[in-house]
Amino acid sequence: MSSPCMRFLRSLSRPLSSPCTWMVFFSLLVLSGCSELVLLNPKGPIGETERFVIVVAFVLMLIVVIPVMIMAFLFPWKYRAGNVGAEYAPKWSFSAKIEAVIWIIPAIIVTLLGILIWNTTYAVDPYKPLESDKKPIEIEAVSLDWKWLFIYPEHDIAVVNELVFPTDVPLNFKITSDTVMTSFFIPQLGSQIYAMGGMETKLHLMAEEAGVYSGQNQQFSGEGYSYMHFKATATTPEKFSDWVAEVRGRDNSLDWQRYQKLQEPSLSYHPVTHFSSVAPDLFVSIIRQYHPHFGMDAHADDGHSMTETAQTAGSEGE
Repeated sequence: MSSPCMRFLRSLSRPLSSPCTWMVFFSLLVLSGCSELVLLNPKGPIGETERFVIVVAFVLMLIVVIPVMIMAFLFPWKYRAGNVGAEYAPKWSFSAKIEAVIWIIPAIIVTLLGILIWNTTYAVDPYKPLESDKKPIEIEAVSLDWKWLFIYPEHDIAVVNELVFPTDVPLNFKITSDTVMTSFFIPQLGSQIYAMGGMETKLHLMAEEAGVYSGQNQQFSGEGYSYMHFKATATTPEKFSDWVAEVRGRDNSLDWQRYQKLQEPSLSYHPVTHFSSVAPDLFVSIIRQYHPHFGMDAHADDGHSMTETAQTAGSEGE
């Protein structure tokens, strides 16, 4: 008598003849990776809007993809050499109905996608503050080699490779880089945005559910790129206040000298580090290493103002 293990292995070698078997096999194949599809499991309003766009775009494109896949099997089967009953039309060259279908349907799909993307692009503009009756939390994020520094200017604390915030409270990020260009991204909250030296980009997010979410750099930035990840923890306002008090209780301040040491490249994952106080305007000082006049005019603190900044620098050179 064969063992259950051997019977199972033999069952795998039999052809998948039943349509139900094929459906189960395909479902298991697709669903096996659902735990990693964080973009389709958002925890904030921006992520939910982006998921809606992804799903609608996917469904609209299936209107074309599914018929094409069916015809890819149907046509060879119908017009195979052994099917003597199939219509034979060697001089056929044009069909108005087919032309109408292959042009009108894609045109409708592209139009619908264009309207959808146009509207949602403005709705989830990363520079657009989120509407809420609660006061936003200001967070300054600095991309380093190869770690993230988060400064909470209103709380006078800073943290390396850890981001903690309360749920249902808007987060106003100001982001820059003290290294090459990187990309700040918390997939389940939505909207990645680039961090660039000498510039400040902005991002507005919010978590509607408590949890620990993955944050990362999506832009390859050198040898230690794979270590540029952090945990983003959404918690209750009470627990957030307790966390802030705990960080403030540390005897570890972040002044310019300490920052310069922190700035040195880390060739492994940098452990979470808390700073109980931060030098005034440290974030601005980091940007002014590359853009000395940052914050001194109406345009300098706008991440969209690269052209204006370049023109100003050029006129000064003259």
